[in-house]
Amino acid sequence: MRHFFSDLNINGDLPVRVQPGLGEWGTSRVPTTREKNRARWQVAGAGLGITVALCWLGWTFYTILMGG
Repeated sequence: MRHFFSDLNINGDLPVRVQPGLGEWGTSRVPTTREKNRARWQVAGAGLGITVALCWLGWTFYTILMGG
């Protein structure tokens, strides 16, 4: 049980090309929490925008085809 928590290598068996670079004070080139949060909101906004645009386009074509 003592060895269960003693290995601090969180990369495990990952290939070197996908491991984050290590700087003097820890990982480098890893997105911060603020950047991740901003990206989540941007993806949600883009998804909502695409959904609204597709619904509007469908409604427009429907009204054109029905002679409205």
